[in-house]
Amino acid sequence: MANKTEPLTESYFFILLCLYHGPNHGYGIMQQSLELSCGNVRIGSGTMYGATSQMLKKGWIEECLAEGYDRKRQYRLTDAGRRVLLEEVERLRHMVHTANDVIGGKDEENQKHL
Repeated sequence: MANKTEPLTESYFFILLCLYHGPNHGYGIMQQSLELSCGNVRIGSGTMYGATSQMLKKGWIEECLAEGYDRKRQYRLTDAGRRVLLEEVERLRHMVHTANDVIGGKDEENQKHL
């Protein structure tokens, strides 16, 4: 099982985020990512397949069968995946906090660009 060593891509971040509260299937993750990102992150089927394949290998997610379906594949977050996601959220919070310390509130002109 691999640990996170560098920042997550937006696709990885949103896939893990979409699985935070429970299992979801690929199409559902793609739609929820689009919604959560206000249309800024579009995960295509090729990206979805590659990302889930890598995250399965890393042990961040696992496959599970959809309730009531014989062959519909769903994914769920593992404990390792949950840790990776929460570490990334903390990293992003720190970055925003640092940016606010440098830029935020000190210069009205800079606030227009945020």
